[in-house]
Amino acid sequence: MKIEGNLIDIYEKAIYPAELVVTNGIIESIVRNNKQYDVFICPPLIDAHVHIESSMLIPSEFSRLAVGCGTVAVVSDPHEIANVCGADGVRFMIENGKQTPMKFFFTAPSCVPATSFETSGSQLLAADIDRLFSTEGLIALGEMMNFPGVINSNREVLEKLAVAKKHNKPIDGHIPGVVGEDLKTYISHGIYTDHECYSLEEAKAKISLGMKIMIREGSAAKNFAELYSLIDSHPEMVMLCTDDSHPDDLIQLGHIDKIIRMGLTKNLNLFNLLRAASLNPIKHYHLQVGCLQVGDAADFIIIDSPDNFNTLQNFIQGEPVYSYGRTLFAPSVATPINNFNLTQHLNTDEISLVAPENAQIRVIQAYDGSLITGEFSSSPRIENGFAVSDQLRDILKIVVINRYKKQKPSVGFINGFGLKQGAIASTIAHDSHNIIAIGTDDTSIVNAINELISHKGGICCVNDIDFFTLELPYAGLMSGKDGIIVSSDYKSLNAIVSSLGCTLSSPFMTLSFMALLVIPNLKIGDKGLFDITKYDFQKLFI
Repeated sequence: MKIEGNLIDIYEKAIYPAELVVTNGIIESIVRNNKQYDVFICPPLIDAHVHIESSMLIPSEFSRLAVGCGTVAVVSDPHEIANVCGADGVRFMIENGKQTPMKFFFTAPSCVPATSFETSGSQLLAADIDRLFSTEGLIALGEMMNFPGVINSNREVLEKLAVAKKHNKPIDGHIPGVVGEDLKTYISHGIYTDHECYSLEEAKAKISLGMKIMIREGSAAKNFAELYSLIDSHPEMVMLCTDDSHPDDLIQLGHIDKIIRMGLTKNLNLFNLLRAASLNPIKHYHLQVGCLQVGDAADFIIIDSPDNFNTLQNFIQGEPVYSYGRTLFAPSVATPINNFNLTQHLNTDEISLVAPENAQIRVIQAYDGSLITGEFSSSPRIENGFAVSDQLRDILKIVVINRYKKQKPSVGFINGFGLKQGAIASTIAHDSHNIIAIGTDDTSIVNAINELISHKGGICCVNDIDFFTLELPYAGLMSGKDGIIVSSDYKSLNAIVSSLGCTLSSPFMTLSFMALLVIPNLKIGDKGLFDITKYDFQKLFI
């Protein structure tokens, strides 16, 4: 097979007309010529860190959307499904990923459960991770979110790090906002990536100690605006990732190609951008992905121009997988996997809160587009002696309930969603994926939670007698339906939530992170309010 076009050579930092000869999936030769072409042959795009589960699509269906964005490979941490289904969940992702030509490289989830301060559906000990490395071809230890455990030499954490070193695998990091001696201690354990930088100064401090920084632009968590200058100032130390990306964003905005276009608008060097999207993750993780060199696997994309950066075709191992608007491989059918043991429906009495006299409430402050939350105190709205939602001040009741066993719900209050009517709920609640819900009244909240109990997982919006639900039968995290259909349903659901007053750009993604206890500051899990900076539970009434 011969492919012709203007080749974008990130090694020589040059663009020149060339002809590629591909034999048996390998680039046999690259010959420069003097022809004129309208298209460009570009290195493959790689997402250096993504949780496929957060797309709400199983891997095979995720790939059908991603290849149209120029994505050839992803480094995926199946952390979310592992917290629900354990090693079986990891194996499900691996096997389903094999049903697609896109190159999936999976890491071993390091934090299952993510923290002992909430209830997950499973656990992965060091011995379990050892077996996964030995049998499943995993390429790295996934993000070590328990950075206090690393810094304080927690035995279980160190055992997991030792397993990765035993198998000569890289270790991914997750250490938001930490610098100084604690950061040095964390890195000294062999952890050399991070995708959680708050600021440019923090990122540079980490780079100075040898860390590679992943610039992230997901559906809710974004740090491109703060960190993009690193792509030109430290081109060998940067990779690109999405971390968490919903299907409507994949269709409307793109994947890694989206970040490339954002970089071009900032006048970043094209070759540095493409290096961050291809060569750097290939080298760091030792990926079996070609990068437009003779002898490489024929993994590349054809784009219209370096200025517009629209993918026209995508080739993986020399085979076309996407061409001019059409995905060239069929969907894959997979048997659902789940772990949802809650069967008894909730009633409003179980989430009611008697308000102590003259008490203040501790309120979670949510921010649009951020995993980080704040906190403030306020007097509650009182009805008949009970603290209830106050939509006028946007202080709404938030509830988390254990999906794995019957347990008293955890109840708190949150600001920042703006709902004026009804409730929303989800079984996507990082990291343990219990049911999380917020609403303007207890009846709506309970109805939303019970809707998800009936379906054993999904996301929903409830307003009076109207129920709008996107079912997620795969671990309560993913759908097996066509990605375009899921995207359309999700977009419709978001529009309904917006019509009820919600002001967030991605309400369900933001909702899911309100249970992410390992990210500052105040969050809520199934056992109560928790502040990671204080590393302890917090009282609701103060």
